Amino acid sequence: MAQWIEQFWTPGDGPGRSRRARAGGTYHAYVPDPLVERHIHIPSDLARKASSVEQQILAISMGNAGDSGTGLEGIARFLLRSEAISSSRIEGLAPQPDKVAIAELTRLDPDAPGKKLAQLVANNVRVLQEMSHQLRSAGEITAQDINAAQYLLLGNPAISGFRTTQNWIGGTIHSPLEAEFVPPPPRHVPALMDDLVDYLNGATHGSLIQAALVHAQFETIHPFPDGNGRVGRALIHAVLQRRGLVRSPILPVSMVLGTWSDRYVHGLTRFRDDQPDSTGVLDWLEIFFEATGEATLQATRLAEELRGLQQEWQNRVSHYRQVSGKRRALRADSIEYRILRQLPDHPLLTVKVATEIFGGTTTSAAQALDNLTAAGVLTRKSIDRGVTGYLAHDVFDVITIAERRLASTRFDTSVPPPTRSPINDA
Repeated sequence: MAQWIEQFWTPGDGPGRSRRARAGGTYHAYVPDPLVERHIHIPSDLARKASSVEQQILAISMGNAGDSGTGLEGIARFLLRSEAISSSRIEGLAPQPDKVAIAELTRLDPDAPGKKLAQLVANNVRVLQEMSHQLRSAGEITAQDINAAQYLLLGNPAISGFRTTQNWIGGTIHSPLEAEFVPPPPRHVPALMDDLVDYLNGATHGSLIQAALVHAQFETIHPFPDGNGRVGRALIHAVLQRRGLVRSPILPVSMVLGTWSDRYVHGLTRFRDDQPDSTGVLDWLEIFFEATGEATLQATRLAEELRGLQQEWQNRVSHYRQVSGKRRALRADSIEYRILRQLPDHPLLTVKVATEIFGGTTTSAAQALDNLTAAGVLTRKSIDRGVTGYLAHDVFDVITIAERRLASTRFDTSVPPPTRSPINDA
C-alpha cells in the first residue's frame, strides 16, 4: 500500500546559516504503490476518451492529416527543438529557433554575444534526440537505460544515477520541512524503478494510459538528483513510440503541460492520493488525456500550416520559372525539387549540407539553392566565417508562432497572451 513515511530531518552544519536553515524536525515522504501490482479500474467513458485520443494520434502519425507529402514525421525534429527550447526556458533561456538551427549547423564560438544560449539549446536538442533513440530502440528498457539517459542529458557524473539523499519539491533549499511534496527516501528508489520499467515493458493498459502512469510514477519517485523533469517527459514519448502510436516524438505534450502547470501539478497531486476510495489516479488520467489531445490538435495545426507553406513555395517557384522563360515544371528527380519538398525538415542549408542530404554535385546544389532564393523561398544569411546559409524564414516564423500559441492557456495568442509557468526539473 502507498504510504507516507515519517522522517526526521537533521540539518547540516556550516557557518553563516540562518536559524531557519539550522532547524530540524519531522516531515513525511511518500512511497507510492508499485505499478505492476496496482489494480486500476478504468471507467468506460475514460477508456473511450483514451481510445479517441489514440486514434487521433495514429491518424496524424500515419500521415492521414493530409496528402501533401509532409506529415508530422517530417517535422518531428522541429517539434523536438520546440520541446528543447521549452525546457531551456525553464532556466531562463529563449533563443529564437533560427538561432538554434544555426548553432546546430555550425560550430560557433560559445563566448560570442548571443550565441552561447543558442548553442546550449542546440545541445539540448541533440541530447533529446539521442535519448529518444536509446529509449525507443532498447529491446526492453532497464533501470540502467534510464540512468544512461539521465547521464546523457546532464553529462555530470557527480549528479548522475539514482539519488542517495532525500530530495523534495517546493519549500526552501535548506530542508524538506516546508516542501510541497517529498518523494520516497532513497532506499526505496531502486525497487520502485525496477517496478516502473517492468510495467513500462508490458502492456497491462493501453498506450496512452501506460504513458500517463509511467510519467506520473516516475515524477513521484523523482529518482535523480537533477533532470527528473526532462527524463520524465522523454518517457512519455518513449512509451508512445514503443507502443506504435508514433514513430518520432512528434507531440508537444510537455509544452502543453508546461502551459497548464497548475492543472499538471494538481493532477500529479491527485495521482498521489493514497485513500482507498480515491479517484485521484482517474483525475490524473483525465488531465493527461486532455493535454495529449491538445498536443495532437496543435501538432496537426502546425503540420497543416507547413503544408500550406509548401503550396505557397510551389506557386513562387512556378511564377519564377515562368518569368524566367522556363515553361516546364521542376523535374521530380531534380535536387531543387527534392529540397523544396523537404524544406520543412531542413529550413537551414548550406551548399555542403544540401549536397550531403540530397545528393548531386556541389554545383547543382548551389544552383538549386540560388534558384530557390531568386524565387523568394530562401534567404541568404552569413552564418559563419565564409559560410553562406540559405534560410526558409517562413518555417521559422510558423514554428515561432506555434510556440507562442502553445504558451497560451487558450492556445490562442489573442486571449490570453502567451505565458508559461516553469515545470520543476530537479
